[in-house]
Amino acid sequence: MTSDSWTGRVDGTTPEHLRWHQAVTPYEPGKGPGACVFVGFACEEGVRRNKGRLGAAEGPDALRRALSPMALATDLRAFDAGTIAVTDERLEDGQRRLGETVSALLDDGAFPVVLGGGHEIAYGTYLGLAGSTRRPPGTIIGILNLDAHFDLRPDPVPSSGTPFRQILESDDNVHYAVIGISQPSNTRILFDTANSFGVRYLLDDDCEPTRVTTFIDDFLAGIDFLHLTIDLDVLPASTAPGVSAPAAYGVPLPTIQAICDQATTSGKLAIVDIAELNPHLDIDSRTARTAARLIHRIVTKRTP
Repeated sequence: MTSDSWTGRVDGTTPEHLRWHQAVTPYEPGKGPGACVFVGFACEEGVRRNKGRLGAAEGPDALRRALSPMALATDLRAFDAGTIAVTDERLEDGQRRLGETVSALLDDGAFPVVLGGGHEIAYGTYLGLAGSTRRPPGTIIGILNLDAHFDLRPDPVPSSGTPFRQILESDDNVHYAVIGISQPSNTRILFDTANSFGVRYLLDDDCEPTRVTTFIDDFLAGIDFLHLTIDLDVLPASTAPGVSAPAAYGVPLPTIQAICDQATTSGKLAIVDIAELNPHLDIDSRTARTAARLIHRIVTKRTP
């Protein structure tokens, strides 16, 4: 647990006064059933390989700091399992370690919330869900990606631009959907690749609320477990300036929040990860605060 990040104002210690920093305690095996457990993934090696703006490795603690002072409407059990740091360009090793940690948390009955880090986080999160005993053989994992990019690049070296291609090439029991795709940010070969894998997607300028709701309902109907992955560059740059690749258009925050609500109350949400926060470029911690608000809503409203 990164205790320095879970700090803030204390108005009292009874339930009506509680904030996140007062509710989160260090995780120990056996404490997890039914509870939210945070895991950090301090990694920007995938972003570096993908030629993005560096700084995402500091995302996990920035997210903790932004969440810490938020008030809790009801009492909550939450834990922090610490941070997996990727150094010396050892991305693949870091993703493996993240997967092992996530599997152990899921096997313990926890709801993992993985704090990134670049979007290479998604491959490690997937490894954890795929390797968990909570996923019986043959069941379908649905990955719902809120993102301006497909991240289906055919690059031979894994990066923040390749995780979902890596997953789809290795697991026939994964369905992949993306909301928020920016046409100018994805070459035609990426659209062709998405079509070849049967990827469902909505463009950022097609995210009308009724259409989004129907899209998610249809996606949820065909899966057993949901992996929600949020790349903060899905939001407009005015809302999320502190990301590796700011969005010129983006999907408005109320729409993203409604998507999270729909996923959260589906009863199928097994895990969530948050990617691409770059604190170096964040104006007034605007991006971190927005991400923390989404995390707060997901955890407090989740239907097991």
